[in-house]
Amino acid sequence: MATVYLVRHGQASFGKANYDQLSPTGWEQGRSLGRWLVGKVTPDAVFGGNLERHRETVEAIATGYGSQLPDMQVVPGFNEFDHNEVVTRFRPAWSDRTVMARDLQSFPKPARAFQEAFVQAVRRWASGEHDHEYDETWPDFKARVLQAFDEMIEFADGGDVLVATSGGPISVICQHLLELDDKRALALNEVIANTSVSRVLYSGPRRSLSVFNNYSHLEAEDPALVTFR
Repeated sequence: MATVYLVRHGQASFGKANYDQLSPTGWEQGRSLGRWLVGKVTPDAVFGGNLERHRETVEAIATGYGSQLPDMQVVPGFNEFDHNEVVTRFRPAWSDRTVMARDLQSFPKPARAFQEAFVQAVRRWASGEHDHEYDETWPDFKARVLQAFDEMIEFADGGDVLVATSGGPISVICQHLLELDDKRALALNEVIANTSVSRVLYSGPRRSLSVFNNYSHLEAEDPALVTFR
């Protein structure tokens, strides 16, 4: 059976003007994964969304890998949902970044406070009770991710594939393969580590999740590299 390696992007730049780029930690996470893949994985193809953090994650992996990786083929279906829209529909005042920063600084741990708000915002989005407020609903998001996944496997034609994507698409794919309800799928999304690897085995129409959220490459090099946001 062939393998799809679903990689969540490295840590993005939370709190910066451009969130959609890797932080210094994110770059090192990617290099660490690249070093770990040497001798274990030789992908026949590399895919990713069109987000900057996806492309930079592949660049970081290639640096650590040391050998030539196939060029990343861009598939927008592997993009994350619009987290800015999801958060600001939950907290409209946070459309002003200065207001959001001020609010978060009132907490002892701003990053944790944001994560708690983010979880609530995602649950609101996925509830189906406010679909008219979102450009992309939760069902629409799931449909486009699974379509991208199916098309990618058809293109791969039995080869091993590395996919740089985000936590949302990974959780949707795992939900589909394990036949989980939405509540459990959202719970998966909350625990997917940056540059973790989830493996899907496939042969023709058969697809099975064999590994979920492996980040042992980070723990082996430096446990401080383990991040979830």
